[in-house]
Amino acid sequence: MRGIEKFKVCIDREECIGDGACVNEAPETFELDDENKAILLGDSTEDEEFVLDAARCCPLDIIYLTDQETGAQVYPEG
Repeated sequence: MRGIEKFKVCIDREECIGDGACVNEAPETFELDDENKAILLGDSTEDEEFVLDAARCCPLDIIYLTDQETGAQVYPEG
């Protein structure tokens, strides 16, 4: 399943430091904008595991993934 379909993805842009780890792990899902902050690309076709790995690689844990079907927070784990 595509990550964008599986997860609702939220990025806390105020806290983003532009590390780029999310882009390295899931370049079809994330990119850095002109402020060097992570943004979500809406047309991603990446598998859910790449999106989950990208969230896990964020040094500040500011990428939040919620299961679209159940509404449960997947990452970071509560």
